Amino acid sequence: MFPGIEDEQFIRGDVPMTKQEIRILTIAKAHIRPDSVVWDVGAGTGSISIEAALLAKEGHVYAVERNPEGIRLIGANAAKFGVKNLTAVESEAPQGLSELPPCDAAIIGGSGRQLDPILDMIASRLKPGGRVVLNCITIQTLASCLTYMRAHKKTFSYEAVQVQVNRLQAVGPYDMAKGINPIYIVAGEKI
Repeated sequence: MFPGIEDEQFIRGDVPMTKQEIRILTIAKAHIRPDSVVWDVGAGTGSISIEAALLAKEGHVYAVERNPEGIRLIGANAAKFGVKNLTAVESEAPQGLSELPPCDAAIIGGSGRQLDPILDMIASRLKPGGRVVLNCITIQTLASCLTYMRAHKKTFSYEAVQVQVNRLQAVGPYDMAKGINPIYIVAGEKI
């Protein structure tokens, strides 16, 4: 099933979901091992949480989401894919993160304008050599993330990539590229 569950296989609703191609890159940047403890902050439908849990079969994934509909979808998707090593945590980050065990990887899909306090909490609870991966949809989030990483260069080394995915769509006898919003992926490793 992994890598890259098809988007259509997830139960969706109106909650945002990270697209398959971005999930694959995000998971790869997180360096998830079979025994990893993973935090997925702003988990949405749980698509990244599900794929992380499938990789960390001996570990555990904590999907932190503030939207009750998202929490319901995370549970439904976990049941659909038979994932038992995932706990949905209904909380607005950074509240609720202090209750979680230290992590090997943290993925931030949404920060609710609380990026710095979330990163501070992750920095304090991420194991040495652990990875934090951020999916930045807006330039403002990217700028905040890079500013944070630069200010904390004794805590994190980091890299950033911009990803633009296009899917071909049939238009009459032709195939036309239909763009998906570009995403910036920032990956930091705790020093």
